Amino acid sequence: MKLGDQWDELRDGWGEARIRVTLEEPERADRAAQLLAPLQPFRAAPNMLTFRVVGQSELVRRLLGRLDAERIHGTLEVLSSDPAPAPEPEAPPPTLRESWEAALATLPADWSDLLAEVEFGSSDWLERAAVNMVPLNPRRDGSRLAFRFRAARTFGYGASTEMVARCLSRCDEDGIRGEVRILRALSGTRPVQTQGPVWQLEGRTV
Repeated sequence: MKLGDQWDELRDGWGEARIRVTLEEPERADRAAQLLAPLQPFRAAPNMLTFRVVGQSELVRRLLGRLDAERIHGTLEVLSSDPAPAPEPEAPPPTLRESWEAALATLPADWSDLLAEVEFGSSDWLERAAVNMVPLNPRRDGSRLAFRFRAARTFGYGASTEMVARCLSRCDEDGIRGEVRILRALSGTRPVQTQGPVWQLEGRTV
């Protein structure tokens, strides 16, 4: 069996291993060591080379293929191995409320007004999200699976940050998932005989 094929059979989920190549023709050991040079092989005996490998390296497969191409025959064996580390569990995606709080954390301390949107992962959630977000006066953004809303930190037109958080928490409780993004933000505005700034996106007042 070719060395490359033997390697395919040896790979079995270990994380690090020490491999031995026993050559059928000891006189070809120098050439085999040259071909395996990137693995830094050790000449353990006239007809034996050993090397260490981390993971199920494709590099090893390619280098052993070079030996096969030059008709250098032998056998592979695993002398020792350590199990592969258990994969880290994937962190759950942030809830809508967490996404909102993370977005707020990027704003300067004196922000006063903002325009934000919630983009949902499924159209199945739009109707229920609209009910939960009624206090925010959400507006659908065209055909996108997104609602836009305004918020104000102290006064002016827009929901308070606490109200936004409560509405998004209701969505979280209903299993609604998505992402909150802040599209525009202003700092230090002081409306005089008006409810607040007027936002325009792509020539449209929002």
